[in-house]
Amino acid sequence: MTSNADSNDVWAPFAGPGGWNDPDMLEVGNGGMTTEEYRSHFSIWALAKAPLLTGCDIRSMSKETMEILSNRNVMAVNQDALGVQGHKVQKDGDQEVWAGPVSGGRVAVVLWNRGPAEASITASWSSIGLRASAVVDAHDLWTVIMHFLMIFLPF
Repeated sequence: MTSNADSNDVWAPFAGPGGWNDPDMLEVGNGGMTTEEYRSHFSIWALAKAPLLTGCDIRSMSKETMEILSNRNVMAVNQDALGVQGHKVQKDGDQEVWAGPVSGGRVAVVLWNRGPAEASITASWSSIGLRASAVVDAHDLWTVIMHFLMIFLPF
């Protein structure tokens, strides 16, 4: 999943309405990842405007898998009318920041810890396209762990 995200990131400038990049089917619910890893996977695919094709057997998916795949807030980022693919904007070891504009002058941000241990991630305002003096209203699109933020910019 992570290598697919990295490969897809290279093609971000070429994506848009009429031509979306497809890093592959979602692996959410197929086993082998933690709930947090599945949330990260779904968040990156949503930010990249990738087709959100469910790859697990929906007849036997867990409650957690259903909650991830039906997160309307994250799906809204994927389906945003602006249609700009987000991409990696900052990297510090295993800690990454991915971001992309969405309609209404907003920015969607993914704080992605790709390492095995808990870590803090700091997103530089400039890396996500904000002035240092910007005041924002941020919303966590996941209710438990902050993997995905929506930043609302003043109009």
